[in-house]
This record gives sequence, structure tokens and C-alpha cells, in this order.
Amino acid sequence: MEKNYNYTRRKLFLPEYGRHIHEMIDSLQKIEDRRERNRQARAVIAVMGNLNPLLRDTADFTHKLWDHLFIMSDFELDVDSPYPRPTRSELTVAPRQLGYSQGRIAYKHYGKYVGRMLRSLGGEKDARAVARTVDNLARYMRTKSYEYNQEHPNNEVIVKDIKRMSGGAIEIDEVALNNIRSDYKQHFTARPQKGSQRSQQQRQQKNNNRHPQRVFTKNNAARHNSQK
Repeated sequence: MEKNYNYTRRKLFLPEYGRHIHEMIDSLQKIEDRRERNRQARAVIAVMGNLNPLLRDTADFTHKLWDHLFIMSDFELDVDSPYPRPTRSELTVAPRQLGYSQGRIAYKHYGKYVGRMLRSLGGEKDARAVARTVDNLARYMRTKSYEYNQEHPNNEVIVKDIKRMSGGAIEIDEVALNNIRSDYKQHFTARPQKGSQRSQQQRQQKNNNRHPQRVFTKNNAARHNSQK
């Protein structure tokens, strides 16, 4: 007996309709009478609509069924459709390629936007606004440098990086940088236990006196005899 497995059959264009619908569409191409072929095509459309009865009230549902009919026939079925017949080129249009920026990030541990913000501050006329923004950026740069290098950054390095990233338009002194509070990730240290070792021993002895240990005999018979 010849076995017919699915992996030996041809690939389905729309697997959600199943192989029987594809075989029905293949049989339509063998009908020579055009009127009979159109009538059978409308019957196949009705069967396809019964597979998803909840979608009948949606817009363009019938139009989608006719498009799926031509797709499953590999665009070779010649029937009269009430809608424009789709073509292979319309459904295989390649998407437009996106243009990605190829800019190089000089200081990757700070990120791309820190450099942009520093360069944009070069044309700012409000000195107080520039000072507040630079303070926030310096605090952020400290934190990111600590996360990247796992050590506290040197203030001299932060000062030089701000000057280079701003193109020499912004300069900050180390004295002002020292006054900026920054929150570093502190390593967890265990708290010392309160009380000395002698007080702990006294507390343990007190608990033992309050709850004395009970002595149980393994031989129940010997215990009953002793009570007599």
C-alpha cells in the first residue's frame, strides 16, 4: 500500500484553510466549462466563509476570500471575480529599506545623547541654565562611568570628557565638580552583631534555664516498672 504523508505533498500557500480547500481549488482548474467553473468557485468561497463565520460581518471579508482563492491557486485560476484580481507582484513588494545612522559614539559608556546635549549647550546664552544642566550631566556621567568601570571615576577625567564632548565650549573646574553630590552603588557590608560574646553566652544560658531539656527513656516497660 502506498503511503501518502504530508511532508511528501506540496507546500500549502495558506495553511489555515487546510489541505482540502487547496484540493478543491486545484479541481476548479480542471473544469473546462467557464460557467461551471465560476459556479464551483462561488461554492468554494462559501465553504471558505463557513470556516470563519464570526468574520462575515467585517468589512471587505468577501474581498479577502476572493484574494485568498487566487493566492491558493498560485494566481493561475481563471474565474470571474467581483473584485479586482490580485497579482503576484502586488503581494511580493519588498519593504523600503530603512536608513540607519552610522555615526560613531566616541564615549560609549556615557551614551550618544550626552554628547548631543553638551554640544547643544554651546549655543545657550543663559549661563544659569547651562550650569544646572552641566551639573546634572556630570552627575549622570559619574554614575555611568562607575557602572561601566566598577570604580569611582576621577574628577579630572570627567572635566576633560565634558570639554571634549562639547567641542571646547563648556569648561568646568574640579572644585565645582567636587561639590556635586553623586549617588554611587555602595557595596553591602554586614552589620556588626550587637553585644559581646560573653553577653551572648549569658543569654543562651538564660534560655536553657527557662526551658530545661526533657529526658525520655527508650524502654517504655522499664518506665512503667519504675512507677510501680
